[in-house]
Amino acid sequence: MTSQQHRNRSRWKRPALAAGAALTVVVTGAGAAPGAGAAQAATPGKPKLKLIAASNSVTLDRWQGEPGVYLDLGTYVTVDNAPLEFKVTRKSYKDPVVAKQVFRHDGTTTTKALPTGLVKDFSGLPGFLEVSVKDANGAEVARTKGNFCPNNASGRLRPDAPATSHYPESCPTNPFTIGSVWGVEKGWASNSSTVDYDKPVDLPVGEYTAKVSVAKKYRDLFGIPNDSPTIKVTVRQPSEDGGVGRGMSAHQGGAHGSAHGSAHGSAQGAGHHYGPRGADEPTPGALSHALEDRGLAHHLGDGRGHTDGSRIAAALRPNSTRPTGRAGVPANVPKPDLRSLPAWDIAITDGEDGDVPGKDYLAFSANVWNAGPAPLVVDGFRKPGADLMDAYQYFYDANGKQVGYTPTGTMEWDPRIGHEHWHFTDFASYRLLSEDKTREVRSGKEAFCLANTDAVDYTVKNANWKPYNTDLSTACGEQNSISVREVLDVGSGDTYTQYRPGQSFDITDLPNGTYYIQVIANPEKRLQETNLNNNVALRKVILSGEPGKRTVKVPPHDLVNAP
Repeated sequence: MTSQQHRNRSRWKRPALAAGAALTVVVTGAGAAPGAGAAQAATPGKPKLKLIAASNSVTLDRWQGEPGVYLDLGTYVTVDNAPLEFKVTRKSYKDPVVAKQVFRHDGTTTTKALPTGLVKDFSGLPGFLEVSVKDANGAEVARTKGNFCPNNASGRLRPDAPATSHYPESCPTNPFTIGSVWGVEKGWASNSSTVDYDKPVDLPVGEYTAKVSVAKKYRDLFGIPNDSPTIKVTVRQPSEDGGVGRGMSAHQGGAHGSAHGSAHGSAQGAGHHYGPRGADEPTPGALSHALEDRGLAHHLGDGRGHTDGSRIAAALRPNSTRPTGRAGVPANVPKPDLRSLPAWDIAITDGEDGDVPGKDYLAFSANVWNAGPAPLVVDGFRKPGADLMDAYQYFYDANGKQVGYTPTGTMEWDPRIGHEHWHFTDFASYRLLSEDKTREVRSGKEAFCLANTDAVDYTVKNANWKPYNTDLSTACGEQNSISVREVLDVGSGDTYTQYRPGQSFDITDLPNGTYYIQVIANPEKRLQETNLNNNVALRKVILSGEPGKRTVKVPPHDLVNAP
């Protein structure tokens, strides 16, 4: 696969759960929400669900050069009487995904398994929403189905609903996710409109009518009324000045801008690759869709003071001074448990950043995550004039009181374009092993600025469903920083895409055959963990082709087919 093919493939490869009307529900739905102020018969602890449309009409932009539009119709699933909650897990990659609905009432918790095979991954309830689009003559011109992620762009329906939602803000799409929690608070609504960026709907400029409904199997399963909101749809083509017309190039301005659309649009002009973490852009799935799909992608990535696009926040604060006194770690103190995921997103590239023509590189994505029960907290302190920071790992008791620390290597300033922040060294390393796994044929080691880019398993003990530093600028500091704090929360992982020379493996002179990509967490064992025996993951790859035209085949990893 060429680098351009990879860019095109990666560009839309993210959970496409649109949220352009998220704020509208909060404003227009208040005081008029279904069930608001009305006494309705309901089963205690069982949520009452209803499909509504935030507006009777929407306007969709068809950008010049794009194959179609993305149907963000602003429909929502309202939740009342009790929260809507699901626990989604798999025992291993050899086992299928299992989803259970969780009911909470009067201090008791019960669960009910969803039908076997209904949920196949962690991105949401498949085939939940059905959409029929008709033209001005009444002829059906499109029919689509979409997943429903309960975590997607939710908002309050009325003022007496909980002020904030404690559920995660998106459904994970990492192929090696282990466990997830989906939920909508009582008195809230979640955007049910799904936008599949791999499948735009070919609607020419004009007027249409969309009819939206919940699939019968879900209406029966959850007791959802058979409501089918009808929405007037106007498709237009914006001009360069933001008006309606022609001539605007793809990905400029407006509601279409996305993390990958905008980042790639600006990056390609500079000849620079912005993969999920190739240039430290947040991984797909970790972003706030409400802003990601509303043209605010300039807030994403390494922007100063920005987090995941949902807010502007100050950096995580390290301790005011480096620790003093004897270093020590109490034997029974909670510690993190770093684990590696198998590599994915594997492709052959030419090095992306203008490396020597004719060379072949094996590029991939890798993730190290924290299974807990404690977060990984690392502070870096800089001596005046020094190029490195001294790094310390901190430990806390169950009450959050710091009870120990230990030196744990260094942090270094990375001046490369797209980085330009402080990286913690020796967090992970990568090796390409021979077929018998006994010989290392290539190796790579990268320093990282830690960020909670992926929700790997939010069902583990002490998992933080709303981690703070979901992108790099919240933790990585600036060149003149005197200290920084980097955190990997429980349940989250940090994905780094190895798509640059020095990160990916140079396979130009390697013979064709079978190899294994090895991902190693905490390779020097400098970080204190609960378990050092689960830090390594392997992914099989098969190289073939001729120099300059190498190819790679990636067999499934047990039940996970994610090349």
